[in-house]
Amino acid sequence: MLTGLFALFAFSYAHAAQPADPLESVMWDYTREIFIGDADYRFDTSIKVEVPSFAEDPTQVPITIDARSLKGRIERIVVWADLNPIQHIFNYYPGDRASPKVSLRIKVQQSTAIRAAVRTLNGEWHIGYAQLEAAGGGCTTPSMGNADPYWQSHLGEVKARRFATDDMQGTRFKFRVIHPMDTGLVDAIPEFYLQQVELKGPDGEAVVRMELSPPVSENPVISFDLDDEREGYRLWMRDNGGNEFSRVL
Repeated sequence: MLTGLFALFAFSYAHAAQPADPLESVMWDYTREIFIGDADYRFDTSIKVEVPSFAEDPTQVPITIDARSLKGRIERIVVWADLNPIQHIFNYYPGDRASPKVSLRIKVQQSTAIRAAVRTLNGEWHIGYAQLEAAGGGCTTPSMGNADPYWQSHLGEVKARRFATDDMQGTRFKFRVIHPMDTGLVDAIPEFYLQQVELKGPDGEAVVRMELSPPVSENPVISFDLDDEREGYRLWMRDNGGNEFSRVL
């Protein structure tokens, strides 16, 4: 009996000792358990989660995750929206030549907390966060591509540009790929979305890897920052239908 009480006390104490959610989301404990389990974590304001003050179009919400404060120590970044019906948005794996800053557009179903959980190489979790105010319905709105009889012939087409980074010390790739990114939440329209994205260097090494989920916006627009000015980078993608797309940037 005493052993059972001691175990219950230890469990309660351990959970009470975890930091409280600054955004006081009713979903925090639930989503934390899904994405980082019972690992220790800390909320870290140096992890920047940039969102608009109000997202009028919930199907195309620009967000930027900036974890450069932990540069060189990152294993992966996991991003999710607490109140989306599909909460996971993407995983991001920056290689040695990549800056841990990434921008893209997402779909949200309502106003929600956006989280960026950054796992460092020593196993620590640093949680960045922002509250996004938004109009509703982004995840259950049919993609425009489904109303276009010609979209299949353009599936996977990529437009890309290369820029200098803000500090002029590296390269920024920004690309747009034609894909409906269907969530499966609209009647008679199954899930159809890009799952994997890799940016490969001239030597074929994956400099950046991403794992996407359906809440990424239709015709994704994604930006990567690299600490590198070499030529010959190649973008490779695969969707959940097994289609593969590749292009030299």
